[in-house]
Amino acid sequence: MTTVTKWEYATAPLLVHATKQILDTWGEDGWELVQVLQNPANPEQLVAYFKREKTQ
Repeated sequence: MTTVTKWEYATAPLLVHATKQILDTWGEDGWELVQVLQNPANPEQLVAYFKREKTQ
């Protein structure tokens, strides 16, 4: 029987002066960075998209 991996997702604003600290904190909590995009509401701000395996 094949097991399907289930994921949960989160987004967080990235502050330019604290990017490493923000990414390290999320990584310590088991989140993997998937992508960084400009915030559609404010193009001067970046948004980080994360995923991690969902625990049952």
